[in-house]
Amino acid sequence: KHRPQQLMETDGAAAVTSSWPSPVGLSLGLLSVLVGQVFVIIYHYVYLHMNRWTPIQKEGAVKYNFWEGVSTHLAQLEGFVLLGSYLTGTWMFRLMPASYYSMEGTVNPVHVAAQLLVMDLLQTLAHMAEHRISAEMYKRSHKPHHRFLNPRLFDAFNGSIPDTVCMILVPLYITANVVHCNAWSYMAFGTLYSSWLTLIHAEYSHPWDPLFRRIGFGTAGDHHVHHKVFIKNYGHLFMYWDKMMGTYKSPLDVDKFRKDI
Repeated sequence: KHRPQQLMETDGAAAVTSSWPSPVGLSLGLLSVLVGQVFVIIYHYVYLHMNRWTPIQKEGAVKYNFWEGVSTHLAQLEGFVLLGSYLTGTWMFRLMPASYYSMEGTVNPVHVAAQLLVMDLLQTLAHMAEHRISAEMYKRSHKPHHRFLNPRLFDAFNGSIPDTVCMILVPLYITANVVHCNAWSYMAFGTLYSSWLTLIHAEYSHPWDPLFRRIGFGTAGDHHVHHKVFIKNYGHLFMYWDKMMGTYKSPLDVDKFRKDI
């Protein structure tokens, strides 16, 4: 009539393991990314209206309505909708390493830096593969994003679903399984990554870009090079991988770009 105590404990552990995880960490993570994007948009608005910004390309920046840009940016299916679905699915179905569900401790800068580096390396390789494996693959995945030869900040996530899956979601999942961290470090990484990826699509040079270029961090100018010449600067957050593979080109060496960026 009564099962052995050991069997009951085993069943209880299985029940806990199979239950849905708390959505608190997920909710805070999504909120953190959203807050990061809000700050990026506010920064973009203020910087544009200061009238002291320097367009990267000599032809000048593309003219557009700011609020149209905001609505286009936030409504991208292949951007925030797909990314939000990925984050929700991997969290709720417990597809992440166990450490990611821990709310103990605080943000670990080493773990965040490791995530950014691993993610950017994987994204660089995926980016290069989309360009080089086959013309058909490039046409169906990454080419829609390359219609922006002179991108604006709000073009960051404007591409295609296959492109987002190949170049963002797959590298994200591999990164999570390579670098094990707690929920706070995951939030910090996600916020920095999404904000930085948006900022490098800006139509102007940021105040910190000269410093970033000296230490090998990705800048808006570096990414404009890729949009303009296609076969250089496959990296996004860091230029280390391109420099190692011989595919780096400084924006200062592009004739169609300004030299005061």
